[in-house]
Amino acid sequence: MLPEIVSMKEWLCALEQQVDREKAFTRARDDLNAQRRRLPMVKIDREYTFAGPSGPASLLDLFDGRRQLVVYHFMFAPEWQAGCDGCSLVVDAMTHPAHLNARDTSIVLVSRAPLDKLQKYRERMGWRYPTWYSSQGIDFNRDMGATLVEPNDPAKTSERHGVSVFLRDEGNIYRTYFNGARGVEHLGSLWTYLDLTPYGRQEFWEDSPPGWPQTEPYTWNRRHDEYAE
Repeated sequence: MLPEIVSMKEWLCALEQQVDREKAFTRARDDLNAQRRRLPMVKIDREYTFAGPSGPASLLDLFDGRRQLVVYHFMFAPEWQAGCDGCSLVVDAMTHPAHLNARDTSIVLVSRAPLDKLQKYRERMGWRYPTWYSSQGIDFNRDMGATLVEPNDPAKTSERHGVSVFLRDEGNIYRTYFNGARGVEHLGSLWTYLDLTPYGRQEFWEDSPPGWPQTEPYTWNRRHDEYAE
């Protein structure tokens, strides 16, 4: 059954009320993002060695020289023959990494499946980015809460999708944020990923801690092939 059919005047009135509600939601979301930028952080003291397309890589290597790192925990257990279908939807919707890179942010995928399985599935899906790393044989997924161990049977595990955010301060790495389940449903554009990071969108209008990097809005973005290295 269709919604009520009304005149143009009535429709415009109803639309205006709806847009007002959506603007209030946007302002509330801005406040939420400001609180996220002030969350405490936890230092990562463990060393991790991932298998990547260019060889072994540390967690620091995953930053690729940038200050911030977004890790999407893609559900792909070692014994699975294909990656999670829901995680595949998330990657299909991911922004071009050049826009995040321009804001000193890298984004990668991490899964427990062996690298050759990840590469074959990546080819099947036609993905060119982001870079996908294997955490097979190391405790990264468990430490990050992306692989859960059954309390009564340590040999039994289950996978959990989610997104972790890290900040690099010289040689130190800090975990600043994590969310999973429906908390990742909105992710896709560069704005949604930048909003998860400590620095945010890095624009003057944002309510950020003192000293955080910020510029004028709409002046830094380029076409993805026009950014300087």
